[in-house]
Amino acid sequence: MNDTRTIALITSVLALLTVATAAGQYLRRHPDRGLDPAAVRTFNLRLRGWWILCTVLAAAFWLGTTATVVLFGLVSFWALREFITLTPTRKGDHRALFWVFFLFTPLHYVLVGLNRYDVFSVFLPVYATLFVLARVAFAGDYKRFLERTAKIQAGLVVCVYCLSFAPALLQLPLAGAGTADRGANFRLLFFLILLVQFADCMQYLWSRMLGQRLVAPAVSSNRTWEGLLGSATSTALLAAALWWAAPPFQPWQAALAGLVVGVMGFAGGMTMSAIKRDRGVKDYGTLVVGHGGVLDRIDSMCFAAPVFYHITLLITGVRPG
Repeated sequence: MNDTRTIALITSVLALLTVATAAGQYLRRHPDRGLDPAAVRTFNLRLRGWWILCTVLAAAFWLGTTATVVLFGLVSFWALREFITLTPTRKGDHRALFWVFFLFTPLHYVLVGLNRYDVFSVFLPVYATLFVLARVAFAGDYKRFLERTAKIQAGLVVCVYCLSFAPALLQLPLAGAGTADRGANFRLLFFLILLVQFADCMQYLWSRMLGQRLVAPAVSSNRTWEGLLGSATSTALLAAALWWAAPPFQPWQAALAGLVVGVMGFAGGMTMSAIKRDRGVKDYGTLVVGHGGVLDRIDSMCFAAPVFYHITLLITGVRPG
C-alpha cells in the first residue's frame, strides 16, 4: 500500500491531527483566551484517543486485509461485551451468549475475510437470530423472553453485523485495485473512518457554537439540530474535497456519501445515548482514554458503515464477491 494517493491521504490525516494537537495544547496553556476549560480538556482527550485509534488502525492496514478484518473482529467482540455487560441477563441466556461470542461473532468475520457476501449478509440477522431465540427457549426460562432475546439480537446486529461492513470494503472489486494492490480499498475504508470521526467532531463543535434546539433533551444534552445540520454539511464538503481518496466516487457522489455518513453517524450516537440513559450510565466503558469505552467510539461507525457500503454498491455499480 505504498501508492502515492494512499501516502498522501495518510499524511494529510496525520498533518491535521498534528495541527489540532498543537492548537489544543496551546489553548490548554493559555486559559485566558476565554474558551471553556472543560471544552478544551474534552477536545484534547478526544485527540489523544484519535491518535491511539489511528495508530492501531494504520498498523493493521499496513499488515494487510486479514489483519484488518481480525482487528475489527476484536473490536466487535469487545463492543458486544460492553453492550451485554449493561444488559441484565438471566441464567437461561448464558449458553446462548456463549455461542454468540465464541461461534457466531468469529465465524461471521471469517466469512467477511473470505469475501462471502452472499452468506455473511444474512448469517447474523437470520441464522444467529433464530438460534438465539431457540436456545433461550430451550433453557426453559420464559420470563421477559422477548425483552431478553431482543437485547441480545440488538447487540449482535449493531456491534458485530453492522460494524463488519467497514472491513468488508476491503474486499470490493474496485477499478484499479488488483489482488496484489489493495491500496484503493484501503483508501476507501480510511475515507469512511475519516468521515465518521470528522462528523463526530463537527457535531460537537457546531452544537457548542450555534446549538440552540436539542434534538431529544432527555436522551442527549449536547446533540442539537444545528449540530446535525452543520456536521452533515461539513462532512459532505470534506468528502467532496477528498473524492480522489475514494476510488469509486466522483465529487458529487463523495459529497452524497459524506452527507449520509454525517446523518447516520449522528443517528448512531443518539441511539447509543438512549441505551445509556436507559441503563443509567455515562459511558459503556473506560478502555480508550478520552473516549469512554470501545462502543462509545464506534457507535457512529456501526450505523454509518452498512449504509456507506451499500451506497458504494448503488452509486458505482460495484458488486461484492
